[in-house]
Amino acid sequence: MSSPSIYGASRDGYGNALLRLAANPDVIVLEADLGKSTKSCHFRKEYPDRTISLGIAEQNMMLVAAGLASSGKIPFASTFAIFTERGFEQIRNGIARPGLNAHICGSHGGIHTGSDGSSAQSIEDLAIYRTLPNMTVIHPSDDLSAEELTMQLVNLDGPSYMRTIRNKVQRTYDAKTKENIKIGKGNVIKSGDDVAIVACGVMVSKSIEAAKILNDEGIKVTVIDMHTIKPLDTELIDSISSKCKCIVTAEDHSVIGGLGSAIAEHNSKTNLVPIEMIGVKDRFGESGDSEELFEIMNLTTLDIVNAAKESMARK
Repeated sequence: MSSPSIYGASRDGYGNALLRLAANPDVIVLEADLGKSTKSCHFRKEYPDRTISLGIAEQNMMLVAAGLASSGKIPFASTFAIFTERGFEQIRNGIARPGLNAHICGSHGGIHTGSDGSSAQSIEDLAIYRTLPNMTVIHPSDDLSAEELTMQLVNLDGPSYMRTIRNKVQRTYDAKTKENIKIGKGNVIKSGDDVAIVACGVMVSKSIEAAKILNDEGIKVTVIDMHTIKPLDTELIDSISSKCKCIVTAEDHSVIGGLGSAIAEHNSKTNLVPIEMIGVKDRFGESGDSEELFEIMNLTTLDIVNAAKESMARK
């Protein structure tokens, strides 16, 4: 008997959750020609009568989602993260403004997309959707958390945007610990008093590795999976700011407008502690292997380690 995999891609968790949600007859899945990539194809195969394939028409897909939600259905619309941006006006006016219970999933987000190149690497999606009133913004760290968070969306009062990724990463959770995941609440993966690393998405596993290196050097680290960017778990941020007195944020996203910005905005009013941000520094990506690009963009485990030391030095 083979042992359970310790790796998973968040897009697979999204696809698994859609199948589980099929028990709810109000759940409808929408596609924009990328069901195989977003993993909504599994739902389409089993429930073709509750799947709407709209072709390469993302703006139309968002308004169809709005129409379904206004009629009491619970639509899940997915495409690549970069292509959700084509439908921003429709998301803003058709979904977010009326606060409809429609859920958008953007797959293949961030630099981690790799060889698809800069035109396909959305490094601004979390910032864009965070600006919209009523919108919940989520970026899971692995397949198990993506599955659990997607399951919770049907009970959400309003719209959401979730970013998933194509590539497998080391899991943050297992079958037991995933039960602790709640929308709007960060998860403390590791506790320590010297520095707090707050991460989302693929950067959670890198932050855990960074914490191990720092621990070997006698530095005690708190690691938090802040999978929900909005609403931000400000109570947890207040707690770690008080305990650790310094913070590192880590995200595969622009440092402008994402997780780091959200925490800095909150702490500027409440907790004046040093914050170092690991993220994409106001530039577009490029084509290459995921880890090669992380080296170029200074998004490696070692970069997190160094940022932690810099943050501590500023206490």
